[in-house]
Amino acid sequence: MNAERPGALRMAALRVYRMLPAGLSHRIVHAMQPTFSAGAVAIIEHDGRVLALRQAHRSGWSLPGGLIDAGEQPQDAVVREVREETGLDIEPGSVMATDFDPEIRHVDVIFRVVCDERPEVEVASEALESGWFALDELPHPDKSTRRIQRAVRLARQPSSVGRVVGRGD
Repeated sequence: MNAERPGALRMAALRVYRMLPAGLSHRIVHAMQPTFSAGAVAIIEHDGRVLALRQAHRSGWSLPGGLIDAGEQPQDAVVREVREETGLDIEPGSVMATDFDPEIRHVDVIFRVVCDERPEVEVASEALESGWFALDELPHPDKSTRRIQRAVRLARQPSSVGRVVGRGD
C-alpha cells in the first residue's frame, strides 16, 4: 500500500471520511497534520518607497502586519494590524503574493497598497518608529522581512504558466 495505490483499508477510511460533517472532518485533519501560523502583511507604497516600522519585537525595520487571529480573514487581519501599528485605514485589495516557510511552518499573505499622497503615520502598539525606504533597502531586515522582500520581488516578475510534463508512472 502507498499513496499511488491505496490499500482496501485506506480506501474504506476515505469513503467514511467523505461522509463526515465538514466540522468533524476538519478537526480530524487538523489533529493529524502539523499546524501553521499565518500572517498578513501590507506593502504600503508611495513614490517608489514603502512604509516600514521599527518594532519592539524585531531587530531591524519591518513591514506593517502581523498574525491572523482565529476566525479572521487575511484581508481583515491586515486592515486591523495596519490600523493598530500606524493609525492608517487601508483597503487591502487583492493578494499580491504569499510566502510559505516550511522550516518554521508559517505562511504570510502579502497585500499591496498604493498611496497617491504620503500618509501621516502615527506609530502605536508595538511600533516605535516609521520610515519610508526602497523595499530592498530596509535597514537590518530580520529573516521574516527578508522572506517577504523576496516574495514581493518574485511577484513583480512576469508569472510563468505551469505545464504537464508527463505521468507519474
